[in-house]
Amino acid sequence: MNSLKISVLKALYEHENGLSEKELVKKLGITKKNAKKLEQALSEMKKYGDLSNKKGVWKIKDFERYFTARVNRINPKSGFITRDSDELFEEFFVRGKDLRGAIPGDVVLAMKTAEAFEDRSAEAVVLAVLEESRALQTGIIVAEGNRLMVLPDKMCAEPLFIAKAGSKPLKVGDKVAFSIKKRGAHHYEHTVCIEDSFGSSDNAKACAEAYMLVNGLHTEFPDEVLAEAQKLDIDEPDEDEITRRLDLRGEPIFTIDGADTKDIDDAISISRTENGYKLGVHIADVSHYVKKGTAIDKEAFYRGTSIYYADQVVPMLPRELSNGICSLNPNVDRLAFSCLMDVSENGKINSFRFEKTVIRSRVKGVYSEVNKIIDGTADEQIKEKYARVIDRIPIMVELAATLEKNRVNRGAPEIDTVEAKIITDENGVCVDVKPRERGTAEKVIEEFMLMANNAAASLAMKEEFPFVYRVHEPPAEEKLLTLGDTLTALGVNPEGINEKSTAADLAKVLRDAKGTEKYSVINKIVLRTMMKAKYSDQPLGHYGLVMPEYAHFTSPIRRLADLSIHRILTDYVYALSNEKMVKKYQKFAFENAQQASVTELSAVKCERECENFYMAEYMKKHIGEEFDGIISGVSPSGIFVCLENTVEGMISVTKLPMGDYDVAHGVILTGAPNGKLYTVGDKIRIKCESVNVNGGFIDFDFADTDIEQKGTIEDV
Repeated sequence: MNSLKISVLKALYEHENGLSEKELVKKLGITKKNAKKLEQALSEMKKYGDLSNKKGVWKIKDFERYFTARVNRINPKSGFITRDSDELFEEFFVRGKDLRGAIPGDVVLAMKTAEAFEDRSAEAVVLAVLEESRALQTGIIVAEGNRLMVLPDKMCAEPLFIAKAGSKPLKVGDKVAFSIKKRGAHHYEHTVCIEDSFGSSDNAKACAEAYMLVNGLHTEFPDEVLAEAQKLDIDEPDEDEITRRLDLRGEPIFTIDGADTKDIDDAISISRTENGYKLGVHIADVSHYVKKGTAIDKEAFYRGTSIYYADQVVPMLPRELSNGICSLNPNVDRLAFSCLMDVSENGKINSFRFEKTVIRSRVKGVYSEVNKIIDGTADEQIKEKYARVIDRIPIMVELAATLEKNRVNRGAPEIDTVEAKIITDENGVCVDVKPRERGTAEKVIEEFMLMANNAAASLAMKEEFPFVYRVHEPPAEEKLLTLGDTLTALGVNPEGINEKSTAADLAKVLRDAKGTEKYSVINKIVLRTMMKAKYSDQPLGHYGLVMPEYAHFTSPIRRLADLSIHRILTDYVYALSNEKMVKKYQKFAFENAQQASVTELSAVKCERECENFYMAEYMKKHIGEEFDGIISGVSPSGIFVCLENTVEGMISVTKLPMGDYDVAHGVILTGAPNGKLYTVGDKIRIKCESVNVNGGFIDFDFADTDIEQKGTIEDV
């Protein structure tokens, strides 16, 4: 379809009731010289069914097939666009040749060509780009003869002409970010400007930095934010503010975090009472320093969360706050927002209140050290460090054990998620990957934070003021039915799993699988069955925790949602009327819940992508080596294998004997000519064959010792 016909479609899409030929001439600025071309174009479009003409009025035929959409994501062969309106949200698959050079962020005029079918998206073609995105793309510098060009990571499989090289010298293999200077009708016709160069694409750090830039994830703070932060670069709080607060500096309060943590936003205090416990959860009072409407506040809203990957932290707040005056560092006065709870022997909250406080942490606890105190392996140096609070640790463990038991009794599924710990050298190069360990101390702190979070949401629901809740809705019925089928396929009794299954039913599945070879796989499948947690201004409850009231109160240094509810709770503590609370925070709660959800998804995706870069960088040193692994997923294109160190790679279907491979029940790859089934959870011996750091891909093959599995298309 030529440019004139596209212009006609754009004009008629904007005028659903149609336009006369005379009106089209005027709207499109057609000269007398080109009037014949318009007449011919209209005739052809009518002939091929694009337009209709009645009484001299031209209209788009089958107008309902046309829509505007935003380009979501692309790769060299295809892309996806999203129609997002108040009435309808729908994603469409578009073949690469039908994208008309559109890139993510573009607003396009599209035409639906096929309905959705089973698990396949509806299909469409892009007719025109209505609004051009200025989003940056990433790629690698390649040589085409004597000329340097850029091969896009996702846009197309052909290198693009560089119209402007930027200030940094370029060499083959460099990872770069580029903008589009001049667009063509297809991706490969675009010409580009290099906006930044990050070094070798075989370096995970370079790939991560490029990812951050093109996805709008700020690694540096704007000057006005830094200027405000500089004014808050103070050692201790204002004395006048201290006098207005509940003084808890005499209490044995302490923090427990990872050894490298610098942004400490939670502390605890605990003591036994005649009928139970007094538990204090003391959270950095970030909202006291981050005033609404300031540059810091606006930047925190934009970021929404801190991002953690490898040895890097991209903080939500400038380090003057996150590592300075807001961090609950030991032996200095700090302003806190405290949840003070009276807890019964059986772990039930008898009463609680929120107070603005001043605290002085006794010690910066470290999980690994506290775990040694708990298991009795601590040396004298550790005991000396914790001398002022060591008597509180057994009380802490005792209450947490009761709380954990209560959570299990409520029917909350105990899902084990194994996180990777990326270890880098002084140059930021990945030298090891390990499963992140989680001991008793980590679980204790988690239980106490759950209590404070639950208390915050309970208060908001009781008093009926606007709030930002952490919500987790029940799984979709079809996902629960699929879970039952999958368990059956794995040889596991799906008793209790149906479209109405409760969290307790899922918990039983996990409990019954505990200690079996299939536990890790069942754990992952149950997790995938559940909905993703998000933020909402409505108290929709938390399915996974089996709590009708839940929010995030305990990490305001790192999360927008927590900072938002601190601001709301501050006005509650200072006795603002409910009427004024509703007026002040109703819109605020909705907007902050939306932003917190969006930025959380973006951060999770970023952390996962960057983790893939570093894992590939690590495995680059182990090409040709053999490892034991477990099949973690299957698809018609191959078998995913997870190693004991959490690294995941793929055995391409081309490494298997030629067959008609398909996936049954989501967990079994069928179609091998010898009848061999590849089932998620099976143990497997693999060899690392190749890696692509730039793409975060790791290719495995069956180990030479596993002759039964091996075979290639060429062998057949």
